[in-house]
Amino acid sequence: MDVILIAGLWLDSSAWDAVVPELEKLGHSGIPVALPGQGDGSGTATLDDQVAAVLAAVDAAENALVVGHSAAATLAWLAADRRPDRVRGLALIGGFPSAEGEAYADFFPTTDGAMSFPGWEPFEGPDSADLDDAMKAAVAANAIAVPEGVAKGIVHYTDDRRYAVPVVLVCPEFSPEQAKEWLEAGELPELAEAQHLEYVDIDSGHWPMFTKPAELARLLAAAATS
Repeated sequence: MDVILIAGLWLDSSAWDAVVPELEKLGHSGIPVALPGQGDGSGTATLDDQVAAVLAAVDAAENALVVGHSAAATLAWLAADRRPDRVRGLALIGGFPSAEGEAYADFFPTTDGAMSFPGWEPFEGPDSADLDDAMKAAVAANAIAVPEGVAKGIVHYTDDRRYAVPVVLVCPEFSPEQAKEWLEAGELPELAEAQHLEYVDIDSGHWPMFTKPAELARLLAAAATS
């Protein structure tokens, strides 16, 4: 199966460099998406531009498992919304789809039209506990400011058939039990409507593609074949 890989905020497609060969060992093709504004030098990209890039990858795939990391869980969900007949499944890593009418990822202040990586302080604790100092330095050095048109883009859904697409929620810095509590409390309205939702745990922080690439690949391969 083609496994379409969408990285979260401040990351480009190279975030998946350690995961792709592990997927290939397991018989799947890893296809990282180059998101406009996150690696192509475009500071004027919009959320619609990023959605279009994801949809182009879906349209080029035969059987697509769409993987969204962190904020990009919303991009994966939008792919299911726009292509419910082509997306065979979703894997959401450490993130949840934004609700209708919400901003995509308006989490930190923007300066000069972009939302820069805020440093590691906001991610202290379980998020970054498994990143050593060298890896933290490398991630920060390669972080790409996210265009304001992406971060503040408003999410709109169009097709309720997205709820029928099977979803695997990969739980890194939080547990499946915590995610279920958030869903039951009404904090995850889009996932509350999902007809096929599975939870899987991975013992990592928020960025398992860096710290547990082989284990993450095995989970994604299992999602692709389930």
